[in-house]
Amino acid sequence: MFRGFRWQLLALLAALVVFGFSLTSRNTADMPSGVVPTSTATEAAGDTTPEPTVESLPTAMPQVITAESPTNIPTYREGLIGGVSRLNPLFADLNPVDRDISSLIFEGLTRINQYGEPVPNLAKSWVTSTDGLDYIFQLRDDILWQDGIAFGPADVTYTIGLLQSPDFPGDPALGKFWQTVEVQQLDDHHIRFRLTQPLGRFLDAVSVGILPEHALRGTTASTIASHPINLSPIGTGPYQLEAVRTDDSGQVRVVDLRAAPVFRQRVEGGTGYEVERISFHLYDVFDEALDGLKSGEIDGLAGRDRTENNTLLSLSGVNVHTAFQPTLGALIFNWASDQTAFFREQRVRQALQIGLDRAPIIQRVLGSEAVQADSPLFPGSWAYDGDVVWPRVDVAAAIQLLDTARWNKSSDTTSESAVGTRFSFKILTPDDPKLVALAQEIAGQWSQLNIGVSVETVDRNSYEERLNSSAFDASLVELAMGNSADPDVYQFWDADQYPDGKNYGGVDDRRIAEELERARSDYNGLNRAIRYRQFQQDFVGRAIAIPLYYPLFVYATKPRLEGVQIGYLNSPSSRFITIEDWKVNFQ
Repeated sequence: MFRGFRWQLLALLAALVVFGFSLTSRNTADMPSGVVPTSTATEAAGDTTPEPTVESLPTAMPQVITAESPTNIPTYREGLIGGVSRLNPLFADLNPVDRDISSLIFEGLTRINQYGEPVPNLAKSWVTSTDGLDYIFQLRDDILWQDGIAFGPADVTYTIGLLQSPDFPGDPALGKFWQTVEVQQLDDHHIRFRLTQPLGRFLDAVSVGILPEHALRGTTASTIASHPINLSPIGTGPYQLEAVRTDDSGQVRVVDLRAAPVFRQRVEGGTGYEVERISFHLYDVFDEALDGLKSGEIDGLAGRDRTENNTLLSLSGVNVHTAFQPTLGALIFNWASDQTAFFREQRVRQALQIGLDRAPIIQRVLGSEAVQADSPLFPGSWAYDGDVVWPRVDVAAAIQLLDTARWNKSSDTTSESAVGTRFSFKILTPDDPKLVALAQEIAGQWSQLNIGVSVETVDRNSYEERLNSSAFDASLVELAMGNSADPDVYQFWDADQYPDGKNYGGVDDRRIAEELERARSDYNGLNRAIRYRQFQQDFVGRAIAIPLYYPLFVYATKPRLEGVQIGYLNSPSSRFITIEDWKVNFQ
């Protein structure tokens, strides 16, 4: 009677063996050479304390599984650039490779669907108090960890406790946030969170992956980074670790995930998930992964920047999937400096807005790498308003606005710096050829308004320093949402986020600030959508900054992989949101 479940029983037995080994071999030895990925973490704007990177944390010896696996099952092979450090959701954001793999192993109380909305996951439902401070989650009672142990509230309180600890060695911003939240187990099925102030994006925050308390009992925040479970993960997600394979030098080259038997027992796992195995092949550089895609060694590869995206877009014999990155390319003004006081005048900003024909510039310079942006929010999000009215280009009207604009010229030292011009300023840009070309074309168009505009190009490190210290007149920036699916852009445009936040230009507009603060504090999704619609309309109407483009995420897959669809992308790992519908065609 168990013949049809033979491999599932074997996989479960293997998982129990690995789990037993991890409990008896808490090894804090150094990781073998090659298991050291690069980190995408950077120092927070205005914060002198560097964020941790995978290189700065102690590591654990990986448990390498070398048993042969069946080859006649539906397998999808994807290339990743970098190495494995910790398959742990609390550290995954420090390393893109860890993030991609962990997203398939672990789950949070909520998950983000393909429309960017938080929906139930490990939590069955939740209720919110009328003041928006208390959230009570009812946990599901049909969830098992991949070692067969039942999921429960202790797992949630333990995970959040690690994040709240002063010794948490991960992203300090993540720890700082959770230190403001009170968590309490009410009974065997309910968890209560209490916030210090209403926060509409809290349902996005609880999508963080939950760890198994029973497998980590006694492990503290100060020692979690070196625990063996980081490379022998036990989650509740649709896939579990099957094998970690190394080359002759001991470097991890392949990580195999297998559809988790305990997940298939759940309602959502009973159908779909025809991709039985996902085999991640790790490469040192993009060109090696590209060769693997061309040769058929792998079936899929995602671009990480514009150069890689262009390469994938030009490939033949693949299906190319694109989505909007949660990043806004924009031109921002320095409102805070007296040297550019004219930017505080709304008519000046509106004149620059209608005196710029963005569409041909973006198409000419960025081509298929990006799409024109007409809003400070991101397409695909539930809060995005595609009907925002963008003013038409009108150079004559722009000149008239400048003629009637008022600002304190006595403090404007740049207005007399160019003979015959109204005022002058520089556009700061990093030494990226595409961005430099974009800035130069913008400067060329604005010169028609009798304004002196030049482009200042600096290396990337100097650019970051100048941006963080607001040492610029105007600047091209790419404002990224990190891994949050929530549309809260308070950090970029609220006056309180200057000078120690990411409001680099010191935007100070009371109406915009009030709209953002109300939207982010309202837990009612319908109300928030209304408030964000008004924010987008006022942002464009008041010319707070000039949205230029949304960069595209590019994902190339072989035709043998079918059913791939990419919805709202809050991080690159969101490409797996619809993996239950993917199929591998052996023909």
